[in-house]
Amino acid sequence: MTRPRIFGMSFASIYPLYVTKVERKGRSRADVDTVITWLTGYDAAGLEKVISDEVDLETFFDQAPAMNPNVSLITGVICGHRVEDIDDPLLQKIRLMDKLVDEVARGKKMSSVLRGEPSVAP
Repeated sequence: MTRPRIFGMSFASIYPLYVTKVERKGRSRADVDTVITWLTGYDAAGLEKVISDEVDLETFFDQAPAMNPNVSLITGVICGHRVEDIDDPLLQKIRLMDKLVDEVARGKKMSSVLRGEPSVAP
């Protein structure tokens, strides 16, 4: 089985797409940072470092300080697939991040996006 191309894409190439998506819908870069921080455990300095180092998504998730223990609460469809049913662990993490950003762009309350946890600035 061939490795999905997305694994080798840099986080730095995807991050601005997330920011543009949410800003078009009236949300902010800070909202994107909040959900990525919640999901991965990166802080603001950590995010800036992975962006400047242009790490690929595989490395981004491999080096994530602490995946949130509540990721199992993230359910639904993204890119035509139910995120909870994706077998490949790395692809699932990528799609979970996509799902959170999508929820922010759709205008969901941050408390709902963060699955009931309080919003903490990155």
